[in-house]
Amino acid sequence: MTNHNSILEVNVKNLQYNYKKLSGLANRSICAATIKSDAYGTGVLKVFDALYKVNCRHFFVATTQEALEIRKKRSTANIYVLNGLESNNISVFSNHNIIPILNDIDEYNFVSKNLKKYKKLKFGLHVDTGINRLGINFKEFLKLKFKNNIHILISHLASSDESKNYYNAVQNTKFRKAIDQQFTTNIKSLSNSFALILGKNYHYDLVRPGISLYGGHQNTKIKKIIKPVVTLKAKILQIKEIGKNEYIGYNQT
Repeated sequence: MTNHNSILEVNVKNLQYNYKKLSGLANRSICAATIKSDAYGTGVLKVFDALYKVNCRHFFVATTQEALEIRKKRSTANIYVLNGLESNNISVFSNHNIIPILNDIDEYNFVSKNLKKYKKLKFGLHVDTGINRLGINFKEFLKLKFKNNIHILISHLASSDESKNYYNAVQNTKFRKAIDQQFTTNIKSLSNSFALILGKNYHYDLVRPGISLYGGHQNTKIKKIIKPVVTLKAKILQIKEIGKNEYIGYNQT
């Protein structure tokens, strides 16, 4: 038998507590959960089950593979894939009731052309309001002629952990302009973890906290609201006493 030298403890009760508290910050909005990368390394299926028990019904992952792993075990709840189609056949999403978030115009046009075949498919769009990672270019988005109902429209803030940063308002204004385009959508979502404390103007229909669910706070006001979820414990292998003018490790550092 091999004994592990370290243990990562995940406090499920604190995780559920955090979800409830964060939900309360935007009590007029749906509160989703971002569970990408194995729920930030804490175990995605257990986190999914824990949050489902406290009425979370919307979950965001990064990849199609993550979504399929969850869907094979859990048949209910909305699962959104932030990376979009990832060159997968649309049937993968339609057959497994997974919602891709489309990040470029080519993906949107491709899906639009195939909706008659995949009538059950729900999809979302990501408009880039200034973080310049994923998402459809803002100016290009404003020129789009929409033919279909969009299940969810999202964007992502670059500096929500800096409550006084002017860029939050810049992005929010762009998001409102995007919403004003001629299309119908069921859900609008801008707020990540720290946008929850920026105020109601940022909350829209759905908020999607990520790192704050697991205890991350970036020294913002959220620090006083949430509880720590993850504890790493490790064995001490050796304690050494060294003298003055001696060194530790490589290159006498």
